[in-house]
Amino acid sequence: MHSLLVIANWKMNPPTAKAARSLAAAVASALRGARGIELVIAPPFPYLDAVRRAAPRAKLAAQDAYPLASGPVTGAVSAAMLKDAAVRYTIVGHSERRRLFQESDGFINAKIRALLAAGITPVLAIGEQAQESQAVVPKAIATQLRAGLAGIAARDIARVVVAYEPVWAISTTPGAKPDTPDNATRRAIYIRKLLVQMIGRKRAEGVRIIYGGSVNAKNAATFIARDIRGMEGMLVGGASLKPDEFRVLVRSVAAIKRRV
Repeated sequence: MHSLLVIANWKMNPPTAKAARSLAAAVASALRGARGIELVIAPPFPYLDAVRRAAPRAKLAAQDAYPLASGPVTGAVSAAMLKDAAVRYTIVGHSERRRLFQESDGFINAKIRALLAAGITPVLAIGEQAQESQAVVPKAIATQLRAGLAGIAARDIARVVVAYEPVWAISTTPGAKPDTPDNATRRAIYIRKLLVQMIGRKRAEGVRIIYGGSVNAKNAATFIARDIRGMEGMLVGGASLKPDEFRVLVRSVAAIKRRV
C-alpha cells in the first residue's frame, strides 16, 4: 500500500525567502512521529532551493512547468530546470491556472508529457466548477482526465498523481465548503474506473488519487477514514501556511494510516 501523500501547496506565499525557510522547517516538523506519510512542499519558484535546504525530509514540488525544454519564452520554467533543482513533483491543471491563464486541457497535456520525460511526477488537478447533486457525476472530471492524459503511454499514466479538487470547495472560492467524505470517495472510485478503462486495472490500481478543497486539521482524516479504497492523500492550500494546524492535520492522517 502507498504511503499517504500530503502536498503543501503554498501558492504565492510567503513574501520572503527567510519566511519560506522558517515555514518549511515548521511544516516539515509535522513528520516527527508521523509514519506512513510522504510530505511534499510546493513553494513558489524562487524558494525551491531554500525549502530543499530547510526541510530535507520533505520532497520538493513545483507549482507549474512549461512544456518546452528551452527557448525564447520569457518567464517560463522548464521541466528540465525543475529536475535540476531537485523537484520530484509538479502540480498541473490547477483551477486557478485554468481560469487566470486560460490554460487548456491540451496545454496541460503537453506539460504532463514534458514532466514525465524529465522524470518528474505530475500531479494532475481536476474538478468541476459548480457543486452538483452527489448522485450526478460531473462531466468535467472525465473530460479533464481524458484530455489531460490523452496520447500518453499507459506505463507513463501510471506514474501520474490525480488530485480531485472541485473548484467550489477551494477555500479561496466565495462560499467555499469542503466536499463530504462520502462524495469524495465516490469521486475517487469513479476516477479509478476511468483509469481502468484507459490503462487497465493493474496499472490503474497503482495511481494515487488525492483530495483538495478546504482541507484542514478538523476534516483531513475523514477523507481517508474509509472502509473501501478512496482518497490516498491531500492537496493542502491555506492550512499548509499555518504550521500548528498543519502538524495536527498530518498527524491525524498518520493516525488513520496506522489503523487501516
